[in-house]
Amino acid sequence: MASRIDQDQVQHVASLAKLSLNDDQLKYFTTQLDEIIGLFETLNEVDTDGIEPTSSVSDQINVMREDVADNWGQRDALLANAPESEKGYIRVPTIIDESEDE
Repeated sequence: MASRIDQDQVQHVASLAKLSLNDDQLKYFTTQLDEIIGLFETLNEVDTDGIEPTSSVSDQINVMREDVADNWGQRDALLANAPESEKGYIRVPTIIDESEDE
C-alpha cells in the first residue's frame, strides 16, 4: 500500500509548528501520521445513510454557566504569590528586544 503522507509533508507540518525533527523522529512520525490517516479512511467506509448528524451525545442543551467576569476575591492571594507586582498586576520581565528592529 502506498503511503498516504510522506516525510516532506511531515517536515513541513513540523516546521509550521516550529518543531525540529531528527531523521529517526521524522520516520517515526511519518509512520504514525500515516496510520492515523488510515484510521480516518476506515471511518469513511462506515455506512451512515439514515443516521442524523449529532453535535453532542448528550440531551442536555447549553449546560455552561453564564459568562460573567468575577475575580472571586483571589487577587490579593495571587499577587502575594507573584515574584513581583506593580499597581495590582503581576510584573514580568521585558522579552522584546528592540535592537532586532534595526
